[in-house]
Amino acid sequence: MGGIGDTDFWFPSAGQERLWRGTGENEMSDRILVTGGGGFLGSHLCERLLGDGHEVLCLDNFYTGRKQNIRHLMSSPRFEFIRHDVTFPIFLEVDRIYNLACPASPVHYQRNPVQTTKTSVHGAINMLGLAKRVGATILQSSTSEVYGDPAIHPQTEDYWGNVNPIGIRSCYDEGKRCAETLFFDYYREHNLPIKVIRIFNTYGPRMHPNDGRVVSNFVVQALRGEDITIFGEGTQTRSFCFVGDLIEGMVRMMGTDSTVTGPVNLGNPTESTIRELAEAVLELTGSTSKLVKRPLPADDPTRRRPDISKAKAVLDWEPRVSLREGLAATIEYFRKECAG
Repeated sequence: MGGIGDTDFWFPSAGQERLWRGTGENEMSDRILVTGGGGFLGSHLCERLLGDGHEVLCLDNFYTGRKQNIRHLMSSPRFEFIRHDVTFPIFLEVDRIYNLACPASPVHYQRNPVQTTKTSVHGAINMLGLAKRVGATILQSSTSEVYGDPAIHPQTEDYWGNVNPIGIRSCYDEGKRCAETLFFDYYREHNLPIKVIRIFNTYGPRMHPNDGRVVSNFVVQALRGEDITIFGEGTQTRSFCFVGDLIEGMVRMMGTDSTVTGPVNLGNPTESTIRELAEAVLELTGSTSKLVKRPLPADDPTRRRPDISKAKAVLDWEPRVSLREGLAATIEYFRKECAG
């Protein structure tokens, strides 16, 4: 990644091709709180905001986040880390809040489902209360999981979803749906400036190697020479967005005027089957791992692809990094992780 003082966002691959420039809308420095800032997405967001010249407060309890994700930011005088659980209130003076705190992979959010729901719901209440007290604009990182196993394809923001409210995934799905409800009720009742994005599958460097997500699973298994586990026949589809593209969309959403609340889908509209992803990982790693099938987990969506028409129109945003480019950078990261 580029240095903390840079204004450019760098794609971490061979040659360091520059794909996104800072949008330029943040000419004045803000004091910005990022909850879940030690996580995969949060650490990239903190790095980007520092690069844009802001003062960043990174809040995390390291339930799934990792210290190593933000260690390189600690030397910046504009970066501050706060160890805290968002299910408890906190009092800070900030201009903007990005609420990213919540386990986001099935392995992690199903480990303690009650706490997962509390993180989404109590965390939203506490962060909305903080935003209301200090007059901050607040962005909620919602998820494509609010659509459940969708009955329409691709998914548009006006689709209400097909979610099992009592299934093993519902602690996350319904927690995020409730958080969206809270955000829009604060907007309607208190005129609080809110932004809501729905994040589709995102991958890249700093993913947790044991988070159970399909990209990290396949890459780690391939690098270790282990069997690559495909659930079902591998015909289910996902749309994979590289982390740099996602962060750009997130920052652009925060930079919109007060009339833009969302929700806005952020993801890559290019759809791939799970088997195609596995084959690409095998090719790029040069691994001799074998593909083996496992039973499908409960309530696993069969198809997932965002309609990003609104993001294109409102944010002038769409992904730029191809799956092969993004996988190459992710594989490079995990090679170092596995070697360490």
